[in-house]
Amino acid sequence: MDKFGFGMMRLPQLDENDPTKVDMEQVKKMVDVYIENGGKYFDTAYPYHNGVSELVLKEAVVERYPREDIIVATKLPIFDVKKPEDMEKYFNEQLEKCGVEYFDYYLIHNVNEMTHHAVYDYDSFEFVRQKKREGKIKNIGFSFHDNPEALIEALEAFPDCDFVQLQINYLDWTSSSIESQKCYEIATEYKKPVIVMEPVKGGALANLPESVEKIFKEYDDNSENISWALRFCNDLDNVFMILNGVSSLEQMESSIGIFKDIKKLNDEEHELINKVRDIVNDLTPIKCTECNYCIEHCPVNIPISKYFATYNTYHINKTQGGDDLNAAVAYLVIAQNEENGAASDCIECQACEKYCPQHLEISKLLKDVDKELNNPVMKEFLST
Repeated sequence: MDKFGFGMMRLPQLDENDPTKVDMEQVKKMVDVYIENGGKYFDTAYPYHNGVSELVLKEAVVERYPREDIIVATKLPIFDVKKPEDMEKYFNEQLEKCGVEYFDYYLIHNVNEMTHHAVYDYDSFEFVRQKKREGKIKNIGFSFHDNPEALIEALEAFPDCDFVQLQINYLDWTSSSIESQKCYEIATEYKKPVIVMEPVKGGALANLPESVEKIFKEYDDNSENISWALRFCNDLDNVFMILNGVSSLEQMESSIGIFKDIKKLNDEEHELINKVRDIVNDLTPIKCTECNYCIEHCPVNIPISKYFATYNTYHINKTQGGDDLNAAVAYLVIAQNEENGAASDCIECQACEKYCPQHLEISKLLKDVDKELNNPVMKEFLST
């Protein structure tokens, strides 16, 4: 359990269309079970659940457990910083929202090309250093979504950081866009302990296509898809925390079971993961983790991640010889909700793309969604 961090980015919701409507009663039960089983580390951030996640942390954790028994981590929303003074404003607001006097771990959130100006020109590294000197932060670091060269630049500019947070999972390990393996090796070379984010790639590695899941089941009929993903990350010697964004009490209990009896992968199991990686990469054309950073920046309210997930389901069913009609229906049901923009409503402003940690060409991909899933016959049927 020492490595299991409670990620508070995908909490259970009372209304699936409103991320601010968090199911507090269920979250409290999840927190209780997590702590009862030895969990301590809670990871949140300013934009999670449209700004509500830090408040949930306060109510469900900080106000219910002794401060010394929990580890609180949150992040400076550097992508929203327009001038140096904003960093102080956000930091103080976060202390209040989380209900704490100090943070155990504080990160500069999403260091990449988009945030480069604010990170470096506003000297965000020195800002968090000063907060650490003041005793308001115990450990300083940054989360990272960019290429290996940019990671080296950040580590050279911030040599005294205590850790780095990287996107690592077996699917992205050899990815040419995420380059998890290279980034992990660089962090290790610089002697920086690693926190893993997206170990299950936004749930994609928990919800594998049936044909892929069968490969794991033939090897071990009792294994869970998620256990393979978590064990992969756990095997990395320089990883000290794995953030798992659980969305229900059932998921929490399942994750606890895995972490309490987690075993190292053997050579045959590593080969099995390599095989699954190749198949899944071929089956899922859009590598979206459903972080939803993009959605709040869309001027026409397109539920981007839902469309991408539906498109991936469509593509998997089609290539596996299954029924692809359900995905088209699912797309149209979402699109016909008056609060949602359709994929065809995209105005190609590309505002969303600046916030995508996966560097997806979202406006281009939405055209693919519209082309494949906007079934006029089914649309007419649903409207009658």
